[in-house]
Amino acid sequence: MIKTLVAASLVAGSVVPAGQLDSWITDHRASAALMRVEDGTGVSSHAAGEARVDGHFRIGSVTKTFVATVVLQLVDEGRVALDDPISRYVDGVPDGAAITVRQVLDHTSGLYDYAHERDWSTNRWRGTARFRSYQPRELLDVAFGHPANFPPGTSWRYSNTNYVVAGLLIERVTGRPYGVEVGRRVIEPLGLRHTSVPGNRPWLPHPHARGYTEVDGRLVDATLMNPSLDWAAGEMISTAEDLSRFLDALLGGRLLSPASLAAMRTTQSTGSIFAYGLGLQRFDLPCGRSVWGHGGELIGYLTYALRDDDGKRAVLSYNPLPGGVPGEELIRLFSSVYCPPSPVRAPSS
Repeated sequence: MIKTLVAASLVAGSVVPAGQLDSWITDHRASAALMRVEDGTGVSSHAAGEARVDGHFRIGSVTKTFVATVVLQLVDEGRVALDDPISRYVDGVPDGAAITVRQVLDHTSGLYDYAHERDWSTNRWRGTARFRSYQPRELLDVAFGHPANFPPGTSWRYSNTNYVVAGLLIERVTGRPYGVEVGRRVIEPLGLRHTSVPGNRPWLPHPHARGYTEVDGRLVDATLMNPSLDWAAGEMISTAEDLSRFLDALLGGRLLSPASLAAMRTTQSTGSIFAYGLGLQRFDLPCGRSVWGHGGELIGYLTYALRDDDGKRAVLSYNPLPGGVPGEELIRLFSSVYCPPSPVRAPSS
């Protein structure tokens, strides 16, 4: 049974808008929600429903930020160039001589997204197929069986295929699995003790909230799944504390050279609520402030990990129920964290 009771943990600092998270549970929009806000003054954490503030969750496409970071570290080492053709590093990419590494990372390659195909997305219920293991080249075979969305560099379209290609680039250049490189270059140096690349393992470490989805009008538990279908595009698991630490190190300049970080923050217009850099999203809030990070989704789990240029981090993970949380509610949530309240004007005499 899904609990509707609220549990919270709070330390001095920028305050999580706990009431908004609590309402998602009482209104049956989510079965669990946790958020951590951190800046130089302290930490505020809140968990509602089945969530715990130290809980593990599937981070989905936030994985892309880890992968892009490793690629850019290889750029800093002179082993990869952003404007090299991807064919120099990964064989078999259609039009690979015309697609650059940069275009793979910022989704301007035009490569078709394999996850658009039926039964090839971790965001949809796949029954017992959710325990199947996949190899990266299987995913590319599906993608490359479709024509490109547009010629390289002429438009923007989000495609998980790009980050499967980026994972293979890492493996070709380093001679090691991409997850090993993420571990030795990011996870271990930063002490992210609760962040993992699960591979074919279907479970999450404890504690964790369960994820649900609706199938034929009934709610089913979708927590367990083999995430290899997402591979370097979205398989990782983490916690709010670890993601906060990662974003602070990355955007604070501790993982990349100034030139590579600037390249990562150079964005493409997407026609949506965010602009896209190299594995990094910029969200422009209604108050005019911008925050950087990435969102992620796997069935039963939604994550946002964000940081502004003053160093304030906000990490949100929640487990949606049918109907979900409206987009405007998410904007209101993050605006309450990052946007200063409007000044109260004294009435004129």
